Amino acid sequence: MSTTDWIAVDWGTSNMRLWRMSGGTVQERRSSDAGMGTLDRDGFEPALLSLLPDLPEGPTEIVVCGMAGSRQGWAEAPYASVPCLPPSARQAVRVQTRDPRLSVYILPGVKQQKPADVMRGEETQIAGFLALNPEFDGVICLPGTHCKWAHISAGEIVSFRTFMTGELFALLSRSSVLRHSIAARGWDQPAFLEACEDAMTRPASFASGLFALRAEGLVGDLPPEVARARLSGLLIGIEIGAAKPYWLGRNVALVGDDALVAPYRAALEKQGVPVTITDAERMTLEGLKSAYASFKETAS
Repeated sequence: MSTTDWIAVDWGTSNMRLWRMSGGTVQERRSSDAGMGTLDRDGFEPALLSLLPDLPEGPTEIVVCGMAGSRQGWAEAPYASVPCLPPSARQAVRVQTRDPRLSVYILPGVKQQKPADVMRGEETQIAGFLALNPEFDGVICLPGTHCKWAHISAGEIVSFRTFMTGELFALLSRSSVLRHSIAARGWDQPAFLEACEDAMTRPASFASGLFALRAEGLVGDLPPEVARARLSGLLIGIEIGAAKPYWLGRNVALVGDDALVAPYRAALEKQGVPVTITDAERMTLEGLKSAYASFKETAS
């Protein structure tokens, strides 16, 4: 690692990934399943060092985003309040480490007072998107377990809302009575779009539409793959309907993995909303690079 200038780290709840960096160039990517949810406070430094057995003797600057900065993480990095620029290394928390080779800075998340909301990690993806698209004005949607819709104007996060759509899908498909009717994989695009439209136009029928998936499997031989697509359509339809004040009449960018982004893209384009697609991992890295650049500017 003799040519490594710094290390970028994305520390989530279930995993951790890092990039050895030479300036803005990735030398190597490494990852582990040592997410925040598996560690106590004393476990973070050993987990990081386990991926860096060849760390040089001199102190190496490490910029971290994500759940390592949560209250249950390595060290709490207080939230920045909207409206705000995506947090930079100027607002990062310095972590006290036992190993003198580590110089660790954790980026803060972002909070909103009314309606109450928080994000950790997504703000770094937003920073990465804005670093590549500095003139963007509109909404960035970040699908995932907890999907975020962030209104962006003049380079700032103006407001945002979180929807537990991904977590609800997992709970309903694996732990509710619907688990007997929902396939683990498979898809039916027309069924997804129909359910999405139904949820948007008749949201009061959402709960009965859910049980209909079970009933149609019993009395109508509804294929489990179709039931899976319809469940996703009902949940995403409810979300997109509620998020309409965000996306209506605005530019929309979707940040996420292909499998997560594709249903949102289809649902939004069905509403006549053109979208821009970007990769979540790339945006995370670009955001960490932007934070490191701000740190170097402050230091100079």
